[in-house]
Amino acid sequence: MWVAHIPVISARTGVDHDQLGGLLLLLGASAFVGMQVCGRLIDRRGSRPVTIGAALGLTAVIIAPVLAVDALTLAAALVAFGFANGCLDVSMNAQAVVVERAYRRPIMSSFHGFFSAGSLVGSGVVAATLWADVGVIRTVACAAVAGVGVIAWSARGLAGREVGTGDANHAAPAPSAASAKWWHTVNRRRLVLLAVVAFALMLAEGTAYDWSALHVVETFGSAEAVGAIAFGAFSATMTVARFVIDPVVGAVGPVAVVRYGGLLGTVGILIAVLAPVPALAIVGWGVFGLGLAGLIPQIFTAAGNLSGESSGRTISAVVGCGYLGMLAGPAVVGFISSRTSLNTGLLAAVAALILAVALAPVVRPDGARTAAADGARSPDAT
Repeated sequence: MWVAHIPVISARTGVDHDQLGGLLLLLGASAFVGMQVCGRLIDRRGSRPVTIGAALGLTAVIIAPVLAVDALTLAAALVAFGFANGCLDVSMNAQAVVVERAYRRPIMSSFHGFFSAGSLVGSGVVAATLWADVGVIRTVACAAVAGVGVIAWSARGLAGREVGTGDANHAAPAPSAASAKWWHTVNRRRLVLLAVVAFALMLAEGTAYDWSALHVVETFGSAEAVGAIAFGAFSATMTVARFVIDPVVGAVGPVAVVRYGGLLGTVGILIAVLAPVPALAIVGWGVFGLGLAGLIPQIFTAAGNLSGESSGRTISAVVGCGYLGMLAGPAVVGFISSRTSLNTGLLAAVAALILAVALAPVVRPDGARTAAADGARSPDAT
């Protein structure tokens, strides 16, 4: 709803490109703060109530940006929107880790597949309602009502037990003691490496979101509609692959998925950069999406299983660093491109993926998790 309405909201509020860039950074900063706050709440209360609260909060504030009348009111709306979105990003991934543990087999990529599908459906709804001149406020208000319905329907089925903290209703340690215990018991080196890989992967992913369409338009002089096809190819392959990659993870393990997925993504971006015609560049962006599809889910699963006693904070740290990477990616590409060329700037994504490939072993499960995974893959596993 928000991304697809950005052009309309920019026109309604009168913000120029420079102001919009600053507002998007404000949105990202607010989301990052929400992630860190939410991580502590998850460790104290469990991911179920935090997920429900964050989802309701996001549903309530989704209408705020389209009600903004100038840059100041839009800034206030995006602070609230970003904070709620950051909270939900962390809490729903923490909830997904709990459910994946109960399933005893990889299912995280499918969760992210529904996330990607939601983006496609949302952008399609916005396109249809804009074409039908339904009205922006009415469209977003209906989406908010639908969101409340989805939350009410799904809330009772969310997992209430948090691995490592006992039942979500049990009292948690005092904040200062819990923080100290978390920092001294968590595998700090592995946490840092997971954060670095998340930053690199989401930097590469952010590159596609912001530059794929423009790359085809500027490099080949193609129409904007052709550029949109490039982003569509990336989104479509990523969405489809996320729904089918979980069995692959179960068969070959997360390390191989990150390693070879990163290599496939590198091949894709190189095809796009070196392509002599727009059709081949579009294929390259599609391959890029196919390679990236299953990588971030493995990072989030590894982060959630890194510390059984405080998975909320480990996930919030890793997701937060990944989010910073997604914000930094377009800026890095833009900085390099302004001094060289866009094709050269896109090589930043290649460097990020090579780093992720080199650090792929960081997602390897520990002995207990590996044993559980092996049991899940055995013939008598359910």
